[in-house]
Amino acid sequence: MFAKTGLRVLRAHNMRVFRTYATPAMDKTLFDASKTLHDASKKPYDANKKTLVLLGTGWGTTTILKNLDTHNFNVVVVSPRNYFLFTPLLPSCTVGTTESRSIMEPIRHIVGRRGKDMRFIEAECTDIDVATKQLTLTRTLDPTAHTHIKYDHLVVGVGGTYNTFGTPGVEQHACFLKEINDASKIRRRLKDAIEKASFGDVAPEERDRLLHVVVVGGGPTGVEFAGEMHDLVTEDLAKWVPSLSRHIKITLVEALPNVLPSFDKRLVKYTEYMFAKNGIQLRTNTRVHSVGDRTLRVSTNGVESDVPYGTIVWAAGIRARQFAHTLRAKVPDVQTSARGLIIDDYLRVQGTQDIWALGDCTVSKNAPLAQVASQQGKWLARRLNALAHDADAFQKIQTHKPFIYASNGSLAYIGSERAIAELPWFNKQITLNGPFASVFWKAYCLWELSSVRSSLSVATDWAKRALFGRTMSVD
Repeated sequence: MFAKTGLRVLRAHNMRVFRTYATPAMDKTLFDASKTLHDASKKPYDANKKTLVLLGTGWGTTTILKNLDTHNFNVVVVSPRNYFLFTPLLPSCTVGTTESRSIMEPIRHIVGRRGKDMRFIEAECTDIDVATKQLTLTRTLDPTAHTHIKYDHLVVGVGGTYNTFGTPGVEQHACFLKEINDASKIRRRLKDAIEKASFGDVAPEERDRLLHVVVVGGGPTGVEFAGEMHDLVTEDLAKWVPSLSRHIKITLVEALPNVLPSFDKRLVKYTEYMFAKNGIQLRTNTRVHSVGDRTLRVSTNGVESDVPYGTIVWAAGIRARQFAHTLRAKVPDVQTSARGLIIDDYLRVQGTQDIWALGDCTVSKNAPLAQVASQQGKWLARRLNALAHDADAFQKIQTHKPFIYASNGSLAYIGSERAIAELPWFNKQITLNGPFASVFWKAYCLWELSSVRSSLSVATDWAKRALFGRTMSVD
């Protein structure tokens, strides 16, 4: 859920000129082929350095950029989004507690204020030739245009996307909560449902359907969204639309016997108690069989029923993005897991040469958590710094200590200015819940945000919400 990146030195936001790289093989494809790629301030390719390509701008790759000595490599970052997204606060963006822009930090800012060198390409990597070490990129702004680049070392950090588990109708009718656009879509869906329900000629049954919010998935994302939704109803909608707010219903559906299965049982019980107190209905041991445009088909302990809804948010799991499966297909005899890229204890993609992977697109003994990806990024950056001038860094990395994940605990916001926390304390785990845990959660988020600008923006959003309430305005 979250990542601990250690103490930061708070720097002034001085702007720097970003340098770019081009190998002889890259010159035509990167610079001559399109005027949309930046041509200013090109730094000549240094033949004495290897080209390190990072795919993605998530927790793992961003942490690499923060800790990597970029002067040792020709660094190229490829991602369809040019910013880092602070995902722990994404659920709060759906209801206006936090504004979307506040948790988006441009990747060029993160790198530039540290005085580092990087070449950024806004594109999605769609294919790879592992024999010639060539990547095929599809440009974000022009999907019909393709670019090819070479690499010496490749780090795959493309992350994960939503997992529908093949459930019919989910893709067509559900909202997801993985990207900033998802938060905007949910916000719009909620606003539209409220406005439709406000007409006087709407039948009571249709009104109740429109105002029923169903959350599928009892992990931290689903629980936090349900808590944020409750706050919106009780703190804001009760003032704006009191005649409708009392009809708004929130239901959380979870296939397992309880929500938050990775948390301490005492914290799970506290969450269930707070949800019951706040009127959030929990339906555990409940599986979703299909999703229609107005109802979803579920079964609870073998008994099937239809549940009408106005807004459905699917937060029931993740899967690796498509590029991970594209790379898997290049070495099918070794990459046998359909869940993602199999890596070893040194984050090397099994069956390949000079390719590392980290985060949600991988299969390892570690859980798909942001703090795991962040720790992997820091570990790999340090190994790459140490082996930057080694001719066979991919093999010699195993002379170093392997990556070992150390849990920094878990946090989740559950609504009503309450949170739960499970934190390591020497050789024990301590648990916190209630208002103090909420203060701790907020302080942690402000500390972990990637810049002073982001921290101040989020703090300002919270202050505006406390003074003036939320706004559900959306384009």
